[in-house]
Amino acid sequence: MTYEFDFSFLQGTVPALWEGLKVTIALALVANVIGLVCGFLLCLMATSRWWLLRSGAQLFIEFFRCTPALLQIIWFFYCIPMMVDFFIDPFLMGVLALGLNLTAFNAEAYRAGIQAVPREHLDACVALGLKPTHRTLFVVLPQALRNALPVLMTNGIGTLQQSALVAIVAIADLMYVAKSLATDAYRPLETYSLVALIYFALSLPVARLVHLIERRQDAAIER
Repeated sequence: MTYEFDFSFLQGTVPALWEGLKVTIALALVANVIGLVCGFLLCLMATSRWWLLRSGAQLFIEFFRCTPALLQIIWFFYCIPMMVDFFIDPFLMGVLALGLNLTAFNAEAYRAGIQAVPREHLDACVALGLKPTHRTLFVVLPQALRNALPVLMTNGIGTLQQSALVAIVAIADLMYVAKSLATDAYRPLETYSLVALIYFALSLPVARLVHLIERRQDAAIER
């Protein structure tokens, strides 16, 4: 039996797919903001001189890196409302799960970026009498961010793709809408092929930009 593709039914689904795409983009953007900001703070905690702070941060990182993102989303969606006995908006739960997951991975990216900061720069900060806060904000952070940028952007692409997992808890993102359309029309091949192309179109420009940044960094190192 030969399957005959028919994409014509998708013409009337553009509004629904567009609404789902907006939810997906919002999830990815907010989660990336959380991951970028909290990832750096978590990195500072993980490299702190205080054992308790350092151990807590490292435990957080290992937990979110060593458990499936799908399990984390389900846990946040079902378990936290049960623990606090209070209804929490599903979108907020999805953002929180994705953002904290990304925070753990970004913390490791920042740590590698900080380790790449030349020791001479830190010694110069001490010689100039800069406060630890000023040293972190004006010397360490800019260089660590530059060094870690390709990895941070790659992690961001991963979060965009992982946002499709929230469909399992009925958040009406692009994947959830596609699943509903495929079920109603009984056309999964056409529907999921189109959705795959949408994710590809969103991810490819960022991936190419990452490649360009890496090439420029390699060229700068060679000089």
